[in-house]
Formats: sequence, C-alpha cells, structure tokens
Amino acid sequence: MKFSKEERASYTAIMQLALPIIIQNLFSAAISSADVIMLNTVGQSAISAASLAVQYTNILFMVYYGLGTGATMLCAQYWGKGDLRAIEKVQGIALRFSILISLLFAVPAVTVPELMMKVFTNDAELIGLGASYLRIISVSYLCWSISEIYLSVLRSTERVKISTVLNVSALILNIFLNAVFVFGWFGAPKLGIRGVALATSISRVLQLIACFVVSAATQGVKLRLRAIFEKGGVLLQDFIHLSLPALGNDISWSVGFSMYSVIMGHMGTDVVAANSLVVVVRNFGTVLCFGIASAAGIYVGKEIGANRLKEAEEDGSRSLKLTVAAGAIGGLIVAIASPFVLRYASLTETANGYLKIMLAINVYYIMGSAVNTTLIAGLFRAGGDSRFGFICDTIDMWCYGVPLGFLAAFVFKLPPMVVYFLLCTDEFVKWPWVLRRYRSKKWVRNITREGV
Repeated sequence: MKFSKEERASYTAIMQLALPIIIQNLFSAAISSADVIMLNTVGQSAISAASLAVQYTNILFMVYYGLGTGATMLCAQYWGKGDLRAIEKVQGIALRFSILISLLFAVPAVTVPELMMKVFTNDAELIGLGASYLRIISVSYLCWSISEIYLSVLRSTERVKISTVLNVSALILNIFLNAVFVFGWFGAPKLGIRGVALATSISRVLQLIACFVVSAATQGVKLRLRAIFEKGGVLLQDFIHLSLPALGNDISWSVGFSMYSVIMGHMGTDVVAANSLVVVVRNFGTVLCFGIASAAGIYVGKEIGANRLKEAEEDGSRSLKLTVAAGAIGGLIVAIASPFVLRYASLTETANGYLKIMLAINVYYIMGSAVNTTLIAGLFRAGGDSRFGFICDTIDMWCYGVPLGFLAAFVFKLPPMVVYFLLCTDEFVKWPWVLRRYRSKKWVRNITREGV
C-alpha cells in the first residue's frame, strides 16, 4: 500500500507519540505479570486474593485515568494554541479532584478493608489476604493521585519520553521490590501478598519525589501544588463541563467492569484464579492498542486546538486504521502466548480448563476494546466530546453487561464459561453507536478560550 507524503508524516508523528506510551504500558503489564508469577510460588489463594483486591485499586486508577485524560482533553488543545498558563491551571484543577478522591478511597482501605473485600468475594481466606493487601497499598494512593495527573499533563504537551522514563523507572523498581519482599532477598522477610503491596507503595512514593525533581529541573509545565488553591474561573467551568463526564465515564466503566469480578468471585476460586492470569495476558495484548489511543488523543487534540479541523478529521481516520491493525496484532499475541501460559500455570485442573476457554475468547475481545478505546477515550475526548462516551458506556455496562452477568450467573445459573462469554460481548454491543458518532464528526470541536 502506497501512502502520500502527508499520510506518512501523520502516521510517523502518531507512532512517535505512541511508542513511549506503548513502552510504558508494556512495563505496566509486566508488573501485573510479575505479581502473578511471584505469587504463583505462594499459592492459588494468594493469586486469587490479589486479583480481587486489586479491583478496588483499579477503580481508583480509572479515576486518575479519567481525570488525567480529562485534563489532557483541555491541555492538548491549549498546547496546540500555545497557552502554557492555561495548562498549569487545568493541572491544578485536576489535582484538586484527584487528591480528594484518593483520600476517600484510602480511608476505607485502611479502616475497613475486610468490608471492601466482601464486595468481591465471600471466601474467608481470600477476604483476609486481600484485606492485608489493601491496608498496605492504600499508602500509595495520595502519591499516585499527584504523579498520575502530572504525567498525563506531560504527555498532553508531547513530553511523552520524560513521562515514560518516570513511569518505567517506577515500574522496574516495583518489580525488583516485589522479588525482595516475596522471596525474601537480601535478608528481607517473606511477606507474600503483603510484599507485593509494600513494593507498590514504596515505588509510588519514590516516583512522586522524582516528579518534583524533574519538574524543578526542566522547562515547560511545572508541578506546583499551590495551583490547587488557585481560582479556576472559566477553566474550572470547562473542566467540570468537559472533563468530569470523562471521569464519570471511566468510573462508571471501571466499577461496572469490577462487577464482572464480583460475579466471577462468587462462582468459585477456580474461576477467579483463571481470570487473574487472563487479565495479565490481555494486558500485554492491548499494550499497542491503548498506546495508539492515547497518542491519537494528544495529536488530534493539538490539531483541533490549533484550528486545523480538517487535518484533525483525517488523522482521526488514520488513527482508527492503526488501531484495527493493533487489535489484530493484540489478538495474535494472546493466541501465541496461550500454550505457554497453560503449560506453566500452577492451577487446578478445573481452573486450567477455564483458563483455556477464557484465553480463546480474549483473542477476539481485544479488537472490540481497542476500537472503542481509541474512539471514546482518544478521538472523542480530543474534541471535547466526553458526554457521549459517558452515556454510551454507562448504558452498555449498567443496562446490558452487569444485569446480563448477574442473570446468567445467579438466576439462570449458567456454566461459568457461558457467563464469561456473555460478559465479553459488552464491547461489541456498543460498536454501532460509537461508529455512527465517529462518522458524524460532531466530536471535532475547538474548546479553547481566549485570555484565560
């Protein structure tokens, strides 16, 4: 296939942005993989408890992701406009929300972690192990709330290499500390599941310190906590109107997706253990897709902010083509990895049977997730169209996916793998509406203001 000079330039620019993000996502997936591999030596209960406990943290991560992409929505356009002051004010507004929400999550994790775990499972052993994990990892929430927003803003101003170095460094440290506290290296105690939580907390604290050091030593947008207390003015109004629907979208989706874990958590430890390994493999499969989605949002948002709307439409189309290719590659990765995962997984015979079916389902499921992520969380948000994604995902998860899962599992009492298959239809159900919205071009809007 031959490309014009303009097309080659666009594809190159998008992939240059995407590559550092892909590397970062790859290391992030490696953390999950390392957790499971190391806990595999502790036992199936430790794997299952960690996979359930991390659902609580994943909800909080989606809050940070929603606030970060919401801030990116505004920051990328103001970056295209060349207004750094507006970007710093948006960062301060986002930090205000992220710090408050992190405290709301940390308090229950410290005081009543057993109650949080009972939402996901009724198994007493898993509740006890998961509660010890939550109590320790809650230390990282405040640090994470600050660093994640700062790194999102760095990416929105095309400083993706710095963002990637900071994230990858923290992730490598996390993997090393996992080994130290799980295996008892260098005389450290063998803490099992608590060691995984401790490793994450230490790495997040050090990452935040590194963010402040980088902010002070480099040019561009600064990480200033005093910006939290500045008056937001019209930017606060824009953030609430445009960015909070993105936050609502990600919270609604992540809580709904966590309900899938609730459903499976009440169908037995074999299902939970198999799913914990599937999540790891799927994370590797989606690395390329999500990197392109993030890069597309930044690149197209910058063009819209610079009022190059026609170019933004064309590059949106190119981003979608890249995503489809990435989704196919992701499915292939899952298919290739499946025999190795099945061979080395330390699961019961029943759990291993579940794992085989779940992996096969995820070969195609990645494509549905990839297309929706690029459109809803990438291109639509680049043009300030966050409300559509919020409505679409909320209806899909809470009027289709979650009710279908509960009915299938607890009313009709269908086999676990039939329930899992039905849950994995959620991404494809919303394709007609998402693609129709994309073709309407209603998402291409310049949302910047003058003199803010």
